[in-house]
Amino acid sequence: MRRTERLLLAALLTGLPVGRVGAQALQRGFELERAGHPAQAAETYLAAVRTQPANVPALLGLERVLATLGRQTELLPLVQRGLAADSANDGLRALLVRTYVTLGSGDSADTFVRRWAEMQPRAEGPYRELALAYQDGGRLSEARRALLAGRRALGRPDALAVELAELAERDAAWEAAALEWATAVAADPTYLPTAAERLRAVPAERRPRVLGVLTGADAGVQVRRLAAEVVLGWGDPGRAWALFESTLGGGSPEAVQALRRFADLAGATGTPAGQRARGLALGRFADLVPPPLAGRARADAARALLDGGDAAAAAQMLEAIAADRAAPADVRAASQAALIRALIARGDLDGAATLLGRAAAGLSGDDRQELRLALGRAHVRRGDLAAADSVLAGDESVEATALRGWVALYRGELEQAGALLRDAGPYAGPPGDATDRSQMLALLQRVGVPRSPDLGAALLLLARGDSAGGVAALRAAAQRLGPEAGRPEVLLLAGRVAARLGGAHDSAAVALFAEVVRIAGGGAAPPAAELEWAHLLLRRGAGAEAITHLEHLILTYPQSAVVPQARQELDRANGAIPQS
Repeated sequence: MRRTERLLLAALLTGLPVGRVGAQALQRGFELERAGHPAQAAETYLAAVRTQPANVPALLGLERVLATLGRQTELLPLVQRGLAADSANDGLRALLVRTYVTLGSGDSADTFVRRWAEMQPRAEGPYRELALAYQDGGRLSEARRALLAGRRALGRPDALAVELAELAERDAAWEAAALEWATAVAADPTYLPTAAERLRAVPAERRPRVLGVLTGADAGVQVRRLAAEVVLGWGDPGRAWALFESTLGGGSPEAVQALRRFADLAGATGTPAGQRARGLALGRFADLVPPPLAGRARADAARALLDGGDAAAAAQMLEAIAADRAAPADVRAASQAALIRALIARGDLDGAATLLGRAAAGLSGDDRQELRLALGRAHVRRGDLAAADSVLAGDESVEATALRGWVALYRGELEQAGALLRDAGPYAGPPGDATDRSQMLALLQRVGVPRSPDLGAALLLLARGDSAGGVAALRAAAQRLGPEAGRPEVLLLAGRVAARLGGAHDSAAVALFAEVVRIAGGGAAPPAAELEWAHLLLRRGAGAEAITHLEHLILTYPQSAVVPQARQELDRANGAIPQS
């Protein structure tokens, strides 16, 4: 919306006495403007001004349409006549300033602004309107001159700081803009959100100098808080918190409100670093508010710290809540559950188990089960299968059944594992677990032996994140299986893991896929291995060799479920489909 349109809207909303007939004329004139009939709109507005010389909305309408028609000179006598009728009308004064500037009469505009300022010696409006008029015409240096003249005349270092800041932004003078925003915020902290939002746009290469302006030795509390919000907007929550924390001092009510705002802004970044900063801010907030509110704030802080990956700080926060008898019962229960999660995340499984046993009675059934499962999975990741069994004892839920199936699998009890994984059904466990169970059940069906400690140990290495060790162990376990007893499927799994590792492991993956293809036999493993082999070759730029394998796959295994994918890859390799 153009500035003159904003003024028109403001005039209408303030209810200027234009009368019923005048209001109808204004509406008709505005409709003619929008319909693209400026000459007719001008006649309508002129008719209104003839009967009401100080009709500001009509004069603003004329300002717009006469400019479109190239007849701006007609506006000046009309505005002067309006001011004669209503000499105290600031809207008309501003319009006269703009008209002088538009017509190139800068000296007249300056003279009128001085007279206006004499009538309102403490007002910023005259200088602001003159600067805006110059700014609208792209005359930025003259706009700045007008603002600085106003500051000198008013005798206040913060006068017109917002306008000077915005003008500096237009000129990409970011250090000057930061200085003016700092001046504005120091005088009136309500400008802080606007200043922070505007300074987010500072280019990366200019940020160190802008931050230096905002954190100089003479920067007050509000300006340093502005610096913190700006840095937060630049994507550095940790540094932002360090800047903000230095402004808290004794913890005044105003500081408490600022802490809450910073915590909300940090959380809104959606990043782990932002969550950690939010948690730290809420922790300080909790230190400054009454006990009931403090307990809930600490619980929120702990959750944010956990989301931010700072399990140690979260545990300290939650320990404080658990020991606080004044905290509401639901807050203490939630905090104990969160503390157990934090201990698991830190790897303190013994501490988590002890606290779970002690706090179990106060936890909801869902929390107890979720924490037992989380503890059991953590024991599996550590390779302590006996401890995982102990945690799951007595839990007959489908989630616990699924986890016991994995524990049995890693022990090498393949038949027992298959039964438990099937019993768990398709919906148990965390996201992705059902797919993993289906794939593992298909593998176990092909292996067809009740026990294989070697295979179980190899799969446990994968579960614990040791992919390289898992590849070697899977290869060794496969050699103890027959060609029709799952060896191709286990080798295919090993090859896929090696291919995901990439780099130096590519040659191992190729050897594994080649062995599966060489074994051949029934089942889906050979065509799947050849497709994976072709994928790897394409990734390494060996297109011709990949084409050979894809053609072999399509001709040799025409009924395979992977043939459509192989055809698509072959088309890509041949250039029929652009590389993506």
